Amino acid sequence: MSWLILVDQNRNFANADTPHKVMTSRDYLSRPHLFGDMKPKIINLARNYSYQASGYYCSLLAEARGHRVIPSVETMVELSKKALYKHALPELEDMLNRCLEKTNGHTRAVEPDILVCFGLTGDQGLSQFGRLLFDWFRAPILRVQLEPNGNGPRRIKKIALEPANTLKGDETQFLRQALDAYTRRAWRDAKARVPAKYTLAVLYDPQERLAPSKESSLKYLAKVAEKHGVEVAPITKSDLDRLAEFDGLFIRETTSIDNHTYRFARRAQQEGMPVIDDPQSMIRCTNKVYLAELLTANKLPTPKTVIVQNIRQAEELPEQLGWPVVLKIPDGSFSRGVFKTETPEALREKIKSLLEESDLLIAQEYVPTAFDWRIGVLDGEPLFACQYMMAAHHWQIVKHEPGKAPDEGTFKAFPIAEVPKPVMDTAVAAAKLIGDGLYGVDLKQTEDALYIIEVNDNPDLNHGIEDLAEKDAVWEKLIAWYVKRLEA
Repeated sequence: MSWLILVDQNRNFANADTPHKVMTSRDYLSRPHLFGDMKPKIINLARNYSYQASGYYCSLLAEARGHRVIPSVETMVELSKKALYKHALPELEDMLNRCLEKTNGHTRAVEPDILVCFGLTGDQGLSQFGRLLFDWFRAPILRVQLEPNGNGPRRIKKIALEPANTLKGDETQFLRQALDAYTRRAWRDAKARVPAKYTLAVLYDPQERLAPSKESSLKYLAKVAEKHGVEVAPITKSDLDRLAEFDGLFIRETTSIDNHTYRFARRAQQEGMPVIDDPQSMIRCTNKVYLAELLTANKLPTPKTVIVQNIRQAEELPEQLGWPVVLKIPDGSFSRGVFKTETPEALREKIKSLLEESDLLIAQEYVPTAFDWRIGVLDGEPLFACQYMMAAHHWQIVKHEPGKAPDEGTFKAFPIAEVPKPVMDTAVAAAKLIGDGLYGVDLKQTEDALYIIEVNDNPDLNHGIEDLAEKDAVWEKLIAWYVKRLEA
């Protein structure tokens, strides 16, 4: 069983209207033994979603039984009062008005309420608005009431969950079409040797120059996963509305709190899907200020570090850290946003410019080494080990120059058993402070000291590089991480 449609009465949505199983909410609530180990994906079309109504209990018990369901109880509660969803209105109203602008302006004819079924709208000009609404509130049927039209932008008066039995005429047919589009998914490899038990969505950007995994590496992941009954399905940032079709999510784009990668992670977590990277890890790892405080509080070794809040600190930093002084923006990645300053004038100028973008900066002592250790840690256990060499004639592993492609240093992969114990133990301890996902811990090792530079939530993982020493064990452990959580 894959999809299951719940209705209060069979006449609300007949089995003949869909290829999927239709069951009454009464049967679903009272006969849990029907499912055994099956984990259906449930579409709850009950008549009443209010607190303690049958529709509410169907979604509540679906979550307790490990069944994925829309709408979730969280969505029901959030849409019960405008005060609970008003935080979403600015973005939704902006998209609504942008859609109207594209099709002859705000004054063009538009119905006073908009029906959205599984993210689809009858008015094709509002398709982007419908998808965004579904991104915010995953529900089969939503009705948006607009304020009376004036001369300015349109405003949303109310967003409500709509029961299927209240639809009339063409609306019912539209629901059936939208349901069919939402539940239809092509299997990517009909010749898989092992029938796919789970499907892992991999979010990637085919245009990203410094992606954490190359497309060829993701194809290799798919080959390994296939042997373990897991289908890998590539998705892009336009597929947020399809996310619930899959069982897990692996983010292979450079993560950021203020772009779509965070929204994908948050949505996956809301759906109860295992996800790398999870939202908490993204929040913790993408901010170097947080990491500096966390590592210091837990007495893990780091370079001398000072949090910079104002330009006056430029006078104190050389005495505290020595020359040169390394400055870092909180959310840089791939050696971007990291600057080495060697004179008081350069230090003051760089602090001034960076504080225009962020209220806080990180200043650290400069620790020169020929390479950085990168220890991959998954679920609190070592996954891979590499040394990343500095780019030629540069002090970082990636050299960025305006108008030129990034210049990366070479690498050397190590079997986990051959990594010095202090390096491995320190890396694992740092990763465990973040969570149980996949992390890349960067360390510098000198003749007499070891320093954690940062913990990455989105480490590089490429075939022929990070897996060169441990081979397929790297990918198999990754797949096992998902399977373990899906079967728990």
